Amino acid sequence: MLIQATFDTGAMRFLKRIAAIGLACTLPHLAQSQPQCRQALALGLDVSASVDRYEYRLQLDGLAAALESPDVVEKLLASSETVIELSVFEWSGPSNQRVLQNWTALTSETVISDIANVLRQTERVPADPSTGLGRAMLFGADLLQQRPDCWSHSLDLSGDGQSNSGPRPQDVQEDLRLRNVVVNALVVGASVPGRDLTSYFEAYVLHGFGSFTMQAESFKEFEAAMIKKLLREVQGVMVSKASPAPTFPNATQ
Repeated sequence: MLIQATFDTGAMRFLKRIAAIGLACTLPHLAQSQPQCRQALALGLDVSASVDRYEYRLQLDGLAAALESPDVVEKLLASSETVIELSVFEWSGPSNQRVLQNWTALTSETVISDIANVLRQTERVPADPSTGLGRAMLFGADLLQQRPDCWSHSLDLSGDGQSNSGPRPQDVQEDLRLRNVVVNALVVGASVPGRDLTSYFEAYVLHGFGSFTMQAESFKEFEAAMIKKLLREVQGVMVSKASPAPTFPNATQ
């Protein structure tokens, strides 16, 4: 009986060791099978008083259609091992920002269509009518900080006017939350006489290496401009395996 008990105990220890080794080999494989985030992209939409109900609808429906554009879908889903994570919010005055779509990994056409449907079903709510561009920049930066493991961080702000409330965009440029964020802009109404909005956004809103503006004459052209903007925004080199880019605390834009 003693010999049998000793054998059983030894066999159990052996089996447990084999199981532990198998689990140790399996866990890294499971971890590697999870796609890494190559880009966190936050889209901010201007809903201040200069945007009427009709233009509000054109803006949200235009973004929805742009996300579902075949060329954009192809870029968004270009790699199965690295994904883009998307969040959408709207902004007006300094205290009015509303997240319309929480962070979502774009892993399939179905996921993209679900986001587009959320945007199409979103209704406008009362908000501060002023234009707080600087606060919108910081809100977008705070959102992007929720995705620290993504290799790059992009903030895409759409707007049709200059900031007139809250911190000025030029005054938040050195905020540490924007240190590793690229801020791009879609300027609506850029060709309106007497309003050089493109120059304003380029001087005070754009931030980071490679930042750019895209122009739309009005909200009727928002969809087409957003398609071009998204294609440019996500056309970065596809990498299957990489580490997050190093940070440089003393770097300036």
